Amino acid sequence: MQKLINDPDDYVDEMLDGMVSAYPDRLTRVDGTKVLTRDTLIDGKVGIVTGGGSGHEPTHAGYIGDGMLDGAAAGEIFTSPTADELNALTESCDTGEGVLCVVKNYEGDVMNFDTAAEMAEIEDVNVEQIVVDDDVAVEDSLYTSGRRGVCGTIFVHKAVGAKAAAGGSLEEVAAVGEKVVDNIGTMGMALTSCVTPAKGEETFDLGEDEIELGIGIHGEPGTERTDQLSAEQVGTHLTENVIEDLDPENGTEVAVIVNGMGGTPLSELFIVNNAVQSTLKGDGLEIWETMVGDYMTSLDMRGCSVTVCIVDDELKELLAAPADTPALTRAGDNEWGYSWTTATGCVWGNKSSCRPYWIRTGSSHRIRLGNWGCWPRCESHTRI
Repeated sequence: MQKLINDPDDYVDEMLDGMVSAYPDRLTRVDGTKVLTRDTLIDGKVGIVTGGGSGHEPTHAGYIGDGMLDGAAAGEIFTSPTADELNALTESCDTGEGVLCVVKNYEGDVMNFDTAAEMAEIEDVNVEQIVVDDDVAVEDSLYTSGRRGVCGTIFVHKAVGAKAAAGGSLEEVAAVGEKVVDNIGTMGMALTSCVTPAKGEETFDLGEDEIELGIGIHGEPGTERTDQLSAEQVGTHLTENVIEDLDPENGTEVAVIVNGMGGTPLSELFIVNNAVQSTLKGDGLEIWETMVGDYMTSLDMRGCSVTVCIVDDELKELLAAPADTPALTRAGDNEWGYSWTTATGCVWGNKSSCRPYWIRTGSSHRIRLGNWGCWPRCESHTRI
């Protein structure tokens, strides 16, 4: 095993400490836990939390920040966080408006989130849950009853985070999440196994000329083991299976993620994307947005997944809304604008209207102005 680690037993602890030290103005660690939260929570906003086994970075804590998550709990590699950890997460992210828990459909995650919700409700925290089950490859797996929750979870995080940031109630935010779950599908594949730090060897065997279709993010068996396929064949196969499951009408708009599993070069993901795009267009679908990169990985596994989300005007607005996290940033669609009210400190003491400003620098490029701008103090382009 060749990995940049110290002691395998300290893998998750050291990873979390490294994340906090990389983003000290964004993340904080709850003492005595493997829970990360936003450095400053926003009063009067529904809390958005998630969690699961480590090894899928940047999922989960990489999406903590403005417009997405307020906190995330990290289990050991491919192992659910305990109910106590998830309870600490839920209670830490409650600012009075309740907490929405986004749960991937794995039995350990579901069971421990359920227990944590019961514990939090005893302390008068209002909790709602969404279970994401977007994997179209298999109905049941080693770890699930029903379909697995995989990369489509990123679209859920983005939509519910935007709805909460816009002031939505707990019920409204949960409804948006369920809407996304009803309109997403994902299928993945693997060229190789991954190597977990504790085991030090591959978790399953693949021949040199074999690949696995329909693989899970923990290395769970897929639908078919076959000879090596080209990037075009892989992209087409994955996309066709997702489309068949979603069964969208001709002309439907979709958002797409071509996701790397951790060990696949970005160049190869772009090559796969060519097949994904042509397959979607060939089936009469309109592509609203495409994201290519590592969003939900499986340590160092080589492979990819394809996620398709059917979008309407509401979901497009939420998915395009501003976000500022270590792993995903959105500037928003306004040429001049701000994201949302935040409790971040304001030099004029005006917390209720202190917001980050964005300025357009090109047809599709925007940058965030340094620090924070106060809306009453920056009313014109000239003054900005």
